[in-house]
Amino acid sequence: MTERKPPGVSFENWVDKQIRESMDNGGFDNLPGAGKPIQDLERPYDELFVQRKLKAEGVPADELLPTPLKLRKELEDLRGRVAKLHAERSVREVVTELNDRIRDWIRFPIGGPPVHVVPVDIEKVVEQWREDRATPAEPTTAAPKVAVRKRWWHRLLGGAEPNG
Repeated sequence: MTERKPPGVSFENWVDKQIRESMDNGGFDNLPGAGKPIQDLERPYDELFVQRKLKAEGVPADELLPTPLKLRKELEDLRGRVAKLHAERSVREVVTELNDRIRDWIRFPIGGPPVHVVPVDIEKVVEQWREDRATPAEPTTAAPKVAVRKRWWHRLLGGAEPNG
C-alpha cells in the first residue's frame, strides 16, 4: 500500500478504499487473536500505556507514589530491608539516609497527601536487627529423628552416660 493519494480525493475516502480492498483480498484473514475479545478494552488507554511502559522499562510502580506515601511504604518495609544487611554500620547508614529524606519532607512538604511520617529511632532499628540476627531461622523441614542405639556398657551402667 505504498501508492500515493490521488489529488482531489479526501484522505478519509482514500484510506477507507485501501482498507476495503485489503479486506476483499484477504489481508485481514488469520490475524493473531482473530475471534477473541480484545483484552482490557474497558480500561482507559492511558492507564494501560503507563502500566506497560513501566513494565517494559523495569520501573516499579512505587516510584510513581507521592513522596509521603513512598516514605510511609519505606518505613513499613524497613525491617525486611535491613534484615538482608550483614553489618551494623550498613543498617545505620540505611536508617540515617531514610531519616534524612523524612526530615527533608517535613521541612518542605511539596505535593502529595498530608501523611504523617516521622524519623525512625536508629537505636531501636539496630536493636531489632540484632535480635533478628540472633534468632536462628526455623528450618523449613524438620530433620527425621534418628534412634540412637545404646551401647552394651550403657545398659550395664543403667543408662547413665560415662564421664570422660
